[in-house]
Amino acid sequence: MNQILVPSSSSLINQTLTLNLIPGLPNDIGALILSFISYSHHGRLKSICKSWKLFLSSKALISLRHSHGSRSLSHLLCIFSQDPSVASPYLFDLQNLAWCPLPPMPCNPHVYGLCNFTSVAIGPFLYVIGGSVFDTRSFPLDRPSPSSAAFRFDFCTWKWERISPMISPRGSFACVAVPNSGRILVAGGGSRHKLFAAAGSRISSVEMYDVKRDEWVSLDGLPSFRAGCVGFFVEDGEENSEFWVVGGYGESRTISGMFPVDEYCRDAVVMEMKNGNDGKWREIGDVWKIGERIRLGKIVVVEDKDHRCSGVYMLDGIDILRYDMDSNRWQEESHVPKEERCTLSSIGFVALDGELLVITVKKAVESGENRRCLRQHKKGRSLYIQIYNPKRKTWRSLTTKSPFVNKLDFSNAVMCNIRM
Repeated sequence: MNQILVPSSSSLINQTLTLNLIPGLPNDIGALILSFISYSHHGRLKSICKSWKLFLSSKALISLRHSHGSRSLSHLLCIFSQDPSVASPYLFDLQNLAWCPLPPMPCNPHVYGLCNFTSVAIGPFLYVIGGSVFDTRSFPLDRPSPSSAAFRFDFCTWKWERISPMISPRGSFACVAVPNSGRILVAGGGSRHKLFAAAGSRISSVEMYDVKRDEWVSLDGLPSFRAGCVGFFVEDGEENSEFWVVGGYGESRTISGMFPVDEYCRDAVVMEMKNGNDGKWREIGDVWKIGERIRLGKIVVVEDKDHRCSGVYMLDGIDILRYDMDSNRWQEESHVPKEERCTLSSIGFVALDGELLVITVKKAVESGENRRCLRQHKKGRSLYIQIYNPKRKTWRSLTTKSPFVNKLDFSNAVMCNIRM
């Protein structure tokens, strides 16, 4: 998640409010007190009074929370269980085990079944970019198409808005927010949909989005076609930085001339960016040897308090591996506890507040009491979250009730972290 600095001053609070926040206290002091309350409680607090609703929905709140430093920010996880225009995404506060639904994304009557999109957050904004959809205006109707659409959710106004579309439509692509710059980079992608295991196009296009200008510009393309890849940003000093793209699939082949099979990429490519300007790509080489694995597992990037990459981790079966850039190899980091092993299709892997979260769905125990709860809530499932701290090398776990009506399919769910 990236940060955009919001102007902070007492005048901003005074312009926002005409009523007292807390009787007997100046608004500056009242605003300071309210700004320390965890973000997951703001929804309930807005119903207390008009002045609280106004303040908790203003940019003054965002400004105050960021001015206090990273300790005062809530580290939230946003989970898209399916097409966000059909099912509401949810925010999850790990510290308070609290869930908060977001409004559904604007619906396009001509497209449906959005998947393989990417979501990133910058300051008080959440972006949903690209994906693969079925379009009723295309032919044949059962063939998915890549999407160039992009949307932004504003946590201050609590509304979605459509922003400029990408130049090249794509889904299943590498995407990263450039730290402290208000820019988003996307690379590769294609048209693959979750309903088709091995099909769809691939592209090599690379683009950059400028948040302030609301415009996309083309950059130097990838050395080859690549989709299903992962991207992350590494800073080497104040002026030099690198955009990494790892894994994915490129060319495809067929078995018996009928069944398409992906040729997975074992290498990584890097774009050097000096003084914020894009450069040329260089190939790093294979990140694993032939025979070690067929494809990359689920990859996440751990960020420090300044939004800089502090580690790249992969979940490979029950093993957690850390990528060592010097040796260009994956090193063993830890293992998911044996008693909670599960398949990759039923496990989620995400980084949040410097830790790694391994999320699995647990079915409710069939008892008379639970059956009554199932009839009332229709959900009846819990999420079991195992949390690994890379610095302490320790595990802990917790359980929380799932707010989703349908069972989470982590092979298709999209997750991103937000600091608010």
